[in-house]
Amino acid sequence: MKKLIGNDWDEILAPVFESQQYQQLHNFLKNEYATKKIYPDMYHIFTAFKLTSFADTKVVILGQDPYHNPGQATGMSFSVNPGIALPPSLQNIYKELYDDVGAVPVKHGYLKKWADQGVLLLNAVLTVPYGHANGHQGKGWELLTDQAIKALSARGKVVFILWGRFAQNKIPLIDTNKNTIIKSPHPSPFSANRGFFGSRPFSKCNKALLSYGENPIDWQLPSEVSQDEVV
Repeated sequence: MKKLIGNDWDEILAPVFESQQYQQLHNFLKNEYATKKIYPDMYHIFTAFKLTSFADTKVVILGQDPYHNPGQATGMSFSVNPGIALPPSLQNIYKELYDDVGAVPVKHGYLKKWADQGVLLLNAVLTVPYGHANGHQGKGWELLTDQAIKALSARGKVVFILWGRFAQNKIPLIDTNKNTIIKSPHPSPFSANRGFFGSRPFSKCNKALLSYGENPIDWQLPSEVSQDEVV
């Protein structure tokens, strides 16, 4: 069995890793990384899975694909490394976070503290070419990330936070009798005023977790992150 992640996700995703479709994706990516600027770097493709094991996942925040400008992509949805300007969607997430649970906005966009508490910061597509949003959509990543969503759904007691139409297209993969779905428009500047602001996803998430007997998420991020803490 391929050990690409290093925790229980390897077993959960083994049917995909061992499939012909994944081998085709692997060959495609080898050529892409050799000939183009692709984000994140190949060592951070699976960061979300590495930080948040299958057993530890309590919440999924589903993004579309990584940021496509230099220095932004971390392998975690919506997260950027310290020192990188906050993308507009993340600025809006911080605004709603403050209005919802009083978490004070910070100047960095590094969301590892959430991942460490069981929030799987998953993009549906795990790689992207420089400057080309959705450039790797339909190349094979969806097979793997859909498998992750279905496995978590089958396990149950997971809160899925789905912002925007793309994320909400995954609802058919989720057993709503065993899990909680929190959905709203996307936090991007194009749609945040259409229902993302005021949707209170973070308090709703914690209420659901408490109903499952789980500890709530401490959404307050540290005011500073040292380079030693960056994975």
